Amino acid sequence: MSDTTACHRIGEAARRSGVSAANIRYYEKEGLLAPGSRGSNSYRLYSGADIHQLRFIRLCRAMDMSLDEVRTLLALDLASKADCDAACVALDGHLDHVRTRLHELQALEQDLLALRNRCDGTGGHCGIIEALHAQADAQSLPAAPNVAPPKRHV
Repeated sequence: MSDTTACHRIGEAARRSGVSAANIRYYEKEGLLAPGSRGSNSYRLYSGADIHQLRFIRLCRAMDMSLDEVRTLLALDLASKADCDAACVALDGHLDHVRTRLHELQALEQDLLALRNRCDGTGGHCGIIEALHAQADAQSLPAAPNVAPPKRHV
């Protein structure tokens, strides 16, 4: 890790970490990063350790980890065997999510291919547009009571 001296303004921290200033503020709000200290001019200041933490967050987010998963990993100690076990559990849970999402994306690909095969662009009407309108009409039916929408991985 890097030093703990807070000397980088948010724009420089963003440049060094690869995380936008807006996301740095968001991660502070979400508790993933301690709010930057304030200089005499009231600008937020970030240390090398903060920049390392932002890079860690960016890496986890690039692997499609949720904020809760990132929060869990950030809370773990590098030297603790119990925390290593917790990291394995967290990663296993994320792998399960990724595998589920892969299956969903494969099903989506098949649906899109079937939709695409409904029209070759030469007929008098478009089978794709027709199918999409039919699906939209079918969705306008009243939803079943007490059915929760699918959970998003955020």
